[in-house]
Amino acid sequence: MIKFGYTILYVKDVERSIAFYEKAFGLKRKFVAGDAYGELDTGATTLSFASIPQAQSNLKTEIQISSLKERPFGIEIGFTTNDVEGTYKKAIAAGATEEAKAAHKSHGQTVAYVRDPDGFLVEICTPMG
Repeated sequence: MIKFGYTILYVKDVERSIAFYEKAFGLKRKFVAGDAYGELDTGATTLSFASIPQAQSNLKTEIQISSLKERPFGIEIGFTTNDVEGTYKKAIAAGATEEAKAAHKSHGQTVAYVRDPDGFLVEICTPMG
């Protein structure tokens, strides 16, 4: 059986990214291994961060580095909450960049978007169903 275990974001500063997600979304760190790798507990799936040099050492192809100066990648991290507006404001106060304010969608969800300090797109939304 295969299980989705984690997502890894390749970042410039692992500790800074861990601290941002703790402050912005109230996540708890599982561990940080120096400046190369760290994990946050998000429930069933772990959100991880690895340094760009760590990523480059693991792969034969150079990665594209995420940046607020560039358009976001065509992928997002999604967090569900019953308080989209409050979570959105907390993320902005923690250093996120506004991407789209909370809006009610036709399928019933309320959705907002921010970008983290490395430029990764983060969706903040109400749970489905």
